Amino acid sequence: MYKIAIIGGGVVGGMIARAMSKYEGKLVILEKESDVAMGQSKANSGIVHAGYDPEPGSLKARLNVRGSQMMEEVCRQLDVKYRRNGTLVVGFDDRDMKTLEELLERGRRNGVEGLEIIDGDTARKMEKNLSRKITGALYAPTGAVVCPYELTVHSIGNAMDNGAELLTDFEVTSIVTREADERGEDLFYEISARDGRKIQAEVVINCAGVHSDEVAKFAGGRPFSINPRRGQYLLLDKEAGGLVDATIFRTPTVMGKGVLAVRTVDGNILLGPTSEDIDDKEDKSVTAEGLASVIAKEAEFFDSIPLDKVITQFTGLRAHGDTGDFVIESPQKGFINCAAIESPGLSASPAIAEMVEKILLEAGAAGKIKADYQPEVKGIVRFKNMTTEEKNDLIAKNPSYGRVVCRCEEITEGEILDAIHRNPPARDIDGVKRRTRAGMGRCQGGFCMPSVAELLSEELKIPFEKVTKSGKGSEITFERTKTGGEK
Repeated sequence: MYKIAIIGGGVVGGMIARAMSKYEGKLVILEKESDVAMGQSKANSGIVHAGYDPEPGSLKARLNVRGSQMMEEVCRQLDVKYRRNGTLVVGFDDRDMKTLEELLERGRRNGVEGLEIIDGDTARKMEKNLSRKITGALYAPTGAVVCPYELTVHSIGNAMDNGAELLTDFEVTSIVTREADERGEDLFYEISARDGRKIQAEVVINCAGVHSDEVAKFAGGRPFSINPRRGQYLLLDKEAGGLVDATIFRTPTVMGKGVLAVRTVDGNILLGPTSEDIDDKEDKSVTAEGLASVIAKEAEFFDSIPLDKVITQFTGLRAHGDTGDFVIESPQKGFINCAAIESPGLSASPAIAEMVEKILLEAGAAGKIKADYQPEVKGIVRFKNMTTEEKNDLIAKNPSYGRVVCRCEEITEGEILDAIHRNPPARDIDGVKRRTRAGMGRCQGGFCMPSVAELLSEELKIPFEKVTKSGKGSEITFERTKTGGEK
């Protein structure tokens, strides 16, 4: 019997797991995919929003601002890259400027510090490549960027280091309320997976992203629905990193904040996303029409975009709810919904965890704090960021750091081995990529993928043909074509 079961291994589930792993009692994270950070937390902009956009008084507003305030310290504790780069919401005419004034007032009501309206020339002094057509902007100095999947992996890793368990490929198909005694005073939940596995838990926390409405139905409560909103992105090589530093937004519409341009914490330029309401919760396709829309809208920001530096494109799905706000509630004893967590969900995630922790404490469901709880984690060594002396010292201790596997990102064998053997462990090629950036450079794994696959085969003690790109069904080879026996 687990004390707490968290359904969903994204950033919200990870932050809650980290917060609750400080308390005694068994905790488990249930993830339907083969790894964590496989949904919204893998494919989003990585923006820590300042908090000027949400409607004052809403959960989105309160948790966005609180989460933004918490994020820098959380990233320090989790050894996650964080950069306070500021945000510019740009306008092109009088109507846009009126909208910016409204955002300024909304942000001030939400408690966002440092907001100001600047003119186009001032904006271009800050970002020299901005279009001459821009007449003004809302400047939010507290805006920042993080790596969303790194934040997720490290928060879940920290929870696991503190005793939490992770069950992957655990697609929840039913949750049944059970009574521990004849009077029904002590309830617990039996959670079943598609593959037949079952676990029991006293508390269930629903962080299932685009599927959170389906999970919520098991506990009853007020009905709500989640519709996937597809966002398509373009990623530019680091050579184009001088295009912009701050996060650039267009004035928002009813469909959201619109496209953005930002330099990520790793130095790439990210352009997008689109905002398309779709029906299929698994449709992560990239379309020519979507990418063309991104390019056309980004052309408003800049007079020239180095599209020859595009190295990949991808799609993410946002959990757009019909309630207009986050759904964080307990419809029955021991069951908590954290649903409809779309933007600014990443920004709000530390504050959501704080809120859920408070709910559990008030319900007497948290237990005692562990004497040996450790809130900090040390991330994987970033070999390329070390000094020559530091590199030589590390190689002398561990020669695997002297073998570069990914040339584009200068990722060593030692870093990949660390990713395979730490919490949560990488079990496929994309898992290694998200933890180390091996395969994220301009060749997109064309050079290093075979070497990464070989290391996975050796360390996991599985045949090379069983190594996958991203879980079951994504094997990259089928059979050996040369004799010589199994390795």
